[in-house]
Amino acid sequence: MTVSYPSKLHNGMNAREILKRVVSNREIHLITLNRYRYNEQRSCKDLTDVIEKLNGQPKELVQDLSRHVSDEARHAMWLTDLLVDLGADIGTPPGVSYIDEFERLIEPDTNKDPSQIEEGLIYALAAINVTEKRGCEYFSAHIHALRNAPQTEENIKIRETLEKIFPEEAGHVRWGNSWLTKMAKKSPKYQEKVEQAKRKYTAIENAAYQAGMDIMAGAELRRLNNIMDITNTLPVWERPQYLMQYLPASLLNPQLQQTRFQAAKRAWDKNPQDFIEKFVPMFLDGLNSSKSAK
Repeated sequence: MTVSYPSKLHNGMNAREILKRVVSNREIHLITLNRYRYNEQRSCKDLTDVIEKLNGQPKELVQDLSRHVSDEARHAMWLTDLLVDLGADIGTPPGVSYIDEFERLIEPDTNKDPSQIEEGLIYALAAINVTEKRGCEYFSAHIHALRNAPQTEENIKIRETLEKIFPEEAGHVRWGNSWLTKMAKKSPKYQEKVEQAKRKYTAIENAAYQAGMDIMAGAELRRLNNIMDITNTLPVWERPQYLMQYLPASLLNPQLQQTRFQAAKRAWDKNPQDFIEKFVPMFLDGLNSSKSAK
């Protein structure tokens, strides 16, 4: 079976490079932790939706998913307690939401045909698996960055919290791999469905990740490329509809503009000189990334 891995950002930075910078800036560090909290909290709702759609069958999977919800709720609780102890915000994180963008790019499942239930199950497992892989990548990189950062009381407390969460997240990835392998072994037809689902949701996850991280100049063109990558994983007859449905909102996204404005204002308020010397060149460098991607 195909093995998919989380992609890097458009500028080539990997998770360890990103988290090294995050840990060195307390404001961004706390926002990042709050995003983890938000994603873990939302996962409980999304997993519950899957359980309700399964309506009790297969029992083994419903039981596994119920335990998964319990894990995610515990992670959200640990992160909430941590942020409250640090005096940080626990409201909705600023910027483009990774999990909202991921869900936006997934076509709504309105198919009630009983023969298609297992296909929907494959898609749900693939979606869960690819987001858990991204979570594992970030928790691992975050722990590594904290071990190499100054060993302040705050950094140690954050690291200890993430070290409690990480093994369970890794377990979720192994669980998802196991279920997808089990589904693929049913027949060559099912194997192809699993492979197609993995390609599709890997492309969707990458687009959502890039959208949540990339606000630089040229981000609209990079979003276009990501939408095309998703479209190319679909059957030929489904591609025009998906492209027409999701392309306009990806190119003309008011939340992207709002996030850019907020980031620019925050940089200006903090240090006008750095805004001119660092933020503006960094923002414009996004155009170079778009050109090199062509």
